[in-house]
Amino acid sequence: MSQVADHSVAAPPSWLGLGGARVLVAGAGGIGGACAAAYAGEGARVAVVDRDPAALAALAAAHPDVEFVLLEADLTARGAGADVVGRAVVSLGGLDVMLHAVGINDRRPILEFTEEEWDHILRVNLTSVFGLAQAAGRHMVAQGYGRVLALSSVSGLLAHHSHGPYAASKGGINQLIRVMAREWAPYGVTVNALAPGYIETPLTAAHLAKPGKRAELESQVPAGRLGTPDELTGPALFLSSAHAGFITGHIQYIDGGRTLV
Repeated sequence: MSQVADHSVAAPPSWLGLGGARVLVAGAGGIGGACAAAYAGEGARVAVVDRDPAALAALAAAHPDVEFVLLEADLTARGAGADVVGRAVVSLGGLDVMLHAVGINDRRPILEFTEEEWDHILRVNLTSVFGLAQAAGRHMVAQGYGRVLALSSVSGLLAHHSHGPYAASKGGINQLIRVMAREWAPYGVTVNALAPGYIETPLTAAHLAKPGKRAELESQVPAGRLGTPDELTGPALFLSSAHAGFITGHIQYIDGGRTLV
């Protein structure tokens, strides 16, 4: 019997060059989970931190072919950022990329918030970025290379009603990453923010379920629809790659044109 030649070849390495990169993602669900899976798909070694063990388990179950390093921690606790980065460095053998994708929102008018509620949102959304990025930055500055990313929002630019603490936290992230970018650029470390518009995630599910809310938000987006977590992965991967070595201190809006109107 004649043999049929097999002309198939292995898929070439991705042009992004993230194979073997050591990556830490904060946030196992929604955008964080999608990005963690995307990094792994590029051949990176990925550690994921979340305070919810169920979210970590769900991510692992959704991607049984990926050996994530799963770290349970509350990033709002003092010293948690340094502890998590230390654990990630040991588990991964180093750290090249850090993505912070943890956040909460509470849609109420400013006049209704207590100081305690304000403090909680700022601690989850902004202070945890400082703690984790500072620890990652110390490691990356010392090694002379790194990519730091934080999830911002169009709310850091636009004055959305009933988004006071959330908008303040995202505006704070925008300025924090710019200062870190300036300070760490001489050491080969870039720092950028991803600023999504209206994305369908667990954070927005209850809000979108309100009567008429989905149609209202879609009407404000020139693209005419809401985004998905997977549409954040491309920008995250590119900004994490060596190709983005001269891009730092930027807020990348991923919003279907929302900030244009």
